[in-house]
Amino acid sequence: MDMDPDDVFRDEEDDPENDLYQERQASKELLVYLVDASPKMFNITCPGEDQKNESHFHVAVSCIAQFIKVQIINRPYDEIAICFFNTREKKNLQDLNGVYVFNVAEREHLDNLTARFIREFDCVEESFNKLIGSEYGIVSGSRDNSLYNAFWVAQALLRKGSAKTADKRILLLTNEDDPFGNIKGVTKLDMARTTLQRAKDAQDLGISIELLPLSRPNEEFNVSLCYADLIGLDGDDLAQFMPLAGERFEDMKKQLRKRMFKKRKVRRITFMIASGLSIELNTYALIRPTAPGTITWLDSVTNLPLKAERSFICADTGALVQEPPKRFQIYKNEEIKFSTEELSEIKRVSTGSLRLLGFKPLSCLKDYHNLRPSTFVSPSDEEVMGSTCIFIALHRSMIRLKRFAVAFYGSSARPQLVGLVAQDEIVDAGGQLEPPGMHMIYLPYSEDIRLIEELHSETTGNMPSATEDQIQKATALMKRVDLRDFSVCQFANPALQSHYAVVQALALDEDEMPEINDETLPDEEGMARPGIAKALEEFKVSVYGENYDEENENTAQGKANAASKKRKVASEDALVKCAYYDWPKLADDGKLKDLTVQELKYYVTAHKLPVAGKKEALISRILTHMGK
Repeated sequence: MDMDPDDVFRDEEDDPENDLYQERQASKELLVYLVDASPKMFNITCPGEDQKNESHFHVAVSCIAQFIKVQIINRPYDEIAICFFNTREKKNLQDLNGVYVFNVAEREHLDNLTARFIREFDCVEESFNKLIGSEYGIVSGSRDNSLYNAFWVAQALLRKGSAKTADKRILLLTNEDDPFGNIKGVTKLDMARTTLQRAKDAQDLGISIELLPLSRPNEEFNVSLCYADLIGLDGDDLAQFMPLAGERFEDMKKQLRKRMFKKRKVRRITFMIASGLSIELNTYALIRPTAPGTITWLDSVTNLPLKAERSFICADTGALVQEPPKRFQIYKNEEIKFSTEELSEIKRVSTGSLRLLGFKPLSCLKDYHNLRPSTFVSPSDEEVMGSTCIFIALHRSMIRLKRFAVAFYGSSARPQLVGLVAQDEIVDAGGQLEPPGMHMIYLPYSEDIRLIEELHSETTGNMPSATEDQIQKATALMKRVDLRDFSVCQFANPALQSHYAVVQALALDEDEMPEINDETLPDEEGMARPGIAKALEEFKVSVYGENYDEENENTAQGKANAASKKRKVASEDALVKCAYYDWPKLADDGKLKDLTVQELKYYVTAHKLPVAGKKEALISRILTHMGK
């Protein structure tokens, strides 16, 4: 019998209606990489981070290698395939020319990532010319169309699974903006038409096609020549997609990695605006705290994952209980039994939809009301047509009137009020920085907010207050060390990075551990700049005075802390040893005088009495404390 089949003992954080659970259970992804392996990908090079020339093929392969190493940890249930096109050798189920599906033994072409797959893909560039080879697949005088074949193979790989339960994507990496440029006349038109139709057939099956262009030196990648029609770009989308001609090579690699990550919706919810008027919203988790993966128990012999099971045994007969457990509540000396369905219904305080209650000025929303990461919401017309129009009208009105919406967002785990804050679109020359939509902020309960004055009201009179000069010096210092354009995404968690580095080294049998750069350490060089050093010194003088000796202060403080720690250890030890004696009986029988001084000190130390004095003084102190 599986452990807890009826979810009677399920934690609230594992409730399917809980947001965190929904984020973990978001739909998986089926992803196919189509990597151009034509000679042009090897010939065109740009200076890399170490000033060495790197080919576009190397950039594409290294970015994919980095991505799948992250993917196997963050999304191990996603399925990935890597296909090279414009190759000399062919390896695919359709036996089409110019397409090579990279894979390892004991793994399907589109399957979950494995350590062996990642290890061998890391070395694919070294043996590529020997085993796979590079060759133009679209040449004049031939009817072969490697790009068409690549889309056909990718579409066949993505047939598994339903588009409703999995996101299906094709990522195309190439530096050739006109793959049919060498073909002339009717043949070129026919090839372009059939390739476009193949791409549209894939999109009709729910497969999204995304282009990751590799810009050529001093020449921009012209998407409009061919790929704009393939991926459905026009108007503003086409203008924003065009990479800048002067884009640096390092920026291009960062853009590649960024586009490989897909924004996935957490769930779809119903937004009830008024009686009889509802729209559909998609929710997205923008920023969430990252933690190491859950612990998986393994068999000590086979190293395979263990499956936990729980069985109930009858207290009277000792037999296994086959029926699901029943819950009951005693009421007036009678056992009222509840079924699992009834318990679930009792816990359900809401249908999980979002219900609008009203609007309030933005000034009413304080920073301290945001107790947990917000959820981003945008409209969806998939289920309810017209949701986008209604959402846009509401969005514009909230921005114009500077209001935020108050709504009830209920779930069986945590029903609560939320605030919907409209966000306008932010665009610059490089494209969209912030999308239009609303942030759903989870408002605190009244007990979550405590006034600091109430917590420290008893000690307020004894606490020293900062002078005006100290406040000015502190403000000047903070302005000096202020980080402009700060974002939490700029700094990686060094503990997590070290953890994943160890996991990666063990899984991939790597001899050396990747070097982890701790970006959270203070910038000693920056702190030593004259302006910051002067502001820091002025602040120290204003607080501690000019004759403050930091070393002596630290030494005295260290000694005081050590003495305090020593007293605490002695008190805890005395409490344990004091419990071994029956002190009232020893006092009644007059046997306290038979104990040693050290044994008597156990009692006085445990009860925080003075320990000084001779044996008679200690006995008298103990008897007085006991009231004898």
